[in-house]
Amino acid sequence: MSTNSIVSIAIVLFLVMFAPRFVKIVPPGHVSVSDLFGEINIEPVEAGFHMVNPMLSWHDFDVRENTHKEAAQVPTRDQLQTKIDVSIQWRINPAMAAQIFGEVGTREQAVAVYLVPKVRSLIREIGTSIDKAEDFFQAETRDRLESTLKSGLVEYLTPLGIQVQAVLIRDINLPAVLTKAIEQKKEREQAVERQKAELERFRTEQLQQVAEAEARKQAAEQEALQIRVLAKARADEIRLINDAIASNPAYIQLQSLETLKAMSKDPAAKLYFMDSNAAQPLPLMHIGERPN
Repeated sequence: MSTNSIVSIAIVLFLVMFAPRFVKIVPPGHVSVSDLFGEINIEPVEAGFHMVNPMLSWHDFDVRENTHKEAAQVPTRDQLQTKIDVSIQWRINPAMAAQIFGEVGTREQAVAVYLVPKVRSLIREIGTSIDKAEDFFQAETRDRLESTLKSGLVEYLTPLGIQVQAVLIRDINLPAVLTKAIEQKKEREQAVERQKAELERFRTEQLQQVAEAEARKQAAEQEALQIRVLAKARADEIRLINDAIASNPAYIQLQSLETLKAMSKDPAAKLYFMDSNAAQPLPLMHIGERPN
């Protein structure tokens, strides 16, 4: 084998073995921190293709937004422990990736060293300002907890290279003894509401019965009034007739003749004419009949 062939083969082997070290490809959503024999380059390399010094060592950092979930026991002033589940939305500040690498190492180590202890410490601290565990169910308390947690984390973590985007309270689990007491209280309140509804129904029924009785009373009074009006009208009519008769004797005689006329048409009728001077009445039977 010639010298030129040996040189060519050596160059190819060198390129195969060392050429990738001249190139650095940083994935999307990442930055990469380099160091040369332990000396860290404070300027991270952003996502993309880069020609680099093959002697450098590289450490990629995911700088996309992430969510850390934390569950902590929060003591309140009433000496009860409440479990709170919190979600923290955060990300690595790309410009400070080299600082994080130099101080704690990887992104996961930054979370373990910086984020988690601070979250737990702030939650316990906030708990000491809350009087009763059941206050966690109040919207005002939850809002204050989220706001205080976020402001405390932002103040502490921002200089360390961690950006906190939001803090959310996912769930609150009260102590079992308090949960049972709340359930019993709700049951009592529901029982009271049922009693109130039953009393209201009874009151409504009573009002309906009173209204019906009042309606019947008014109807009876109206009917009695009508009867009195009709009776008075009838009495007035009779009085007027009597007054007319008393002032007109001829009317009585006319009515008597009309009556006698009507009776004379009845074969069975018996007529008695009385003479005021006679000892007894003189009966005239079947007046108007012809003898057989």
